[in-house]
Amino acid sequence: MPGKQRVEVAGNARLVHEYMDYLRVERGMRPATCEAYARDLEQFAEQVERRDALLLTAVEADVKDFMARLRGNHVDARSVARKLSCLRGFYRWLLLDKRTRLDPTVNIETPSSWKVLPKSLAESEISQMLDRLGAAARTPQTEGGRDVAALALRDHAILELLYAGGLRVGEIVALGEEDLHLDQARAQVRGKGDKERIVPLGRRAVEALDEYMRRGRPPLARAGMQRAGMGPRALFLSNRGRALTRQWVWEMVRAASVNVDGSGHKASPHMLRHSCATHMVEHGADLRSVQRLLGHADIATTQVYTHVAMEHLKREHREHHPRGKKRAVVSCE
Repeated sequence: MPGKQRVEVAGNARLVHEYMDYLRVERGMRPATCEAYARDLEQFAEQVERRDALLLTAVEADVKDFMARLRGNHVDARSVARKLSCLRGFYRWLLLDKRTRLDPTVNIETPSSWKVLPKSLAESEISQMLDRLGAAARTPQTEGGRDVAALALRDHAILELLYAGGLRVGEIVALGEEDLHLDQARAQVRGKGDKERIVPLGRRAVEALDEYMRRGRPPLARAGMQRAGMGPRALFLSNRGRALTRQWVWEMVRAASVNVDGSGHKASPHMLRHSCATHMVEHGADLRSVQRLLGHADIATTQVYTHVAMEHLKREHREHHPRGKKRAVVSCE
């Protein structure tokens, strides 16, 4: 590798490292988010380095070529939007730090064709999944020395909380025992940038969480105390008494969303979050309330649910308006 290119690669890597420090220390972003942003920037840096340039000297054409390559490789629309958002934040930081005078992302818009409506489950699918886990939680049994009922109570409580509060998977695993206030039917959640918000909980979620706290968590916590010598802080625990991982929650939700006969959608924690917001909007909730519940910093992020609400309104109109229904076929006989 020529000496000039080695210097440029090192300069790009150092710049990405400094930006990650900024995100972690000053913005309070979580490690997983920082890692994703670092991968996005490194991917863009590789493209810039092909023309012997630096991230500092990237131009609008570089960003357009990057977007075009992502589309050509059939990258998911949401991933493309996240990568573009990452680049915008990075160059905004460089401008504020007076390291550059040019923001190559300023004139680039996310094409409307990339804007995908969030996927959600039907209310009947949600009810079926939650009722099935609730029934399993009420059946005490053991398996291989494990208290299966305790694990079922935990899984049911997690699903009820994901749907009731629209929590992100990272927010679920970060919850501590002290963050739950069932007497006030609420939870204190730390979201992106360590911003805290109060999430109200419905009756079903409160009941599931109360059952877990009384009958599910104690045996799991005892397992943790036996290994670590002290009580675990995390609200939701594994069968070894340790905090759950994000990946584990993803796998649990996927498994719980599929019916016994193998039918049904394979859901994700994010799909339950979208289902929460979608169903609230369909039942008349205003966007500001949904924004506060989900912890969106910008109302523009929440406005995607206006499209969801409009589709719901169109269906209701076609179904119930006397002039909205399809014309009946009149027999000529």
